[in-house]
Amino acid sequence: MTIHKKGQAHWEGNIKQGKGTVSTESGALTQQPYGFNTRFEGKAGTNPEELIGAAHAACFSMALSLMLGEAGYVPESIDTEADVALDKVDGGFAITSVALKSSVRLPGIEKAEFDKIIQQAKAGCPVSKLLDTEITLDYQLEN
Repeated sequence: MTIHKKGQAHWEGNIKQGKGTVSTESGALTQQPYGFNTRFEGKAGTNPEELIGAAHAACFSMALSLMLGEAGYVPESIDTEADVALDKVDGGFAITSVALKSSVRLPGIEKAEFDKIIQQAKAGCPVSKLLDTEITLDYQLEN
């Protein structure tokens, strides 16, 4: 079974003065503006790294929920942040790391079992598998 999801981008102009919009098939984003200034100068608007971070945080949280469920647990909450680092390397730019930080509320699980499952979720998340970069994970378990 293959599932397809679409994103769309439109761009006009050169890299510094140009501008673009990004949209998603679901309509969650509709012509959201982005540009050099939103990516490199901290101006309001989105950028590819922010979108990758949101996708990775969502994917990881769902993977963790799935794997906890397979072990017989239902988390009360999973809150995850993904900090995507974009650095200049070898005359260009690259995503050099993603730092996942997750806080999980799950009564009744032993820490050792949780540690094993959360590491499996990090490795098994489809977005983690896609990214060719260092992925770190810092987490807090609230019982």
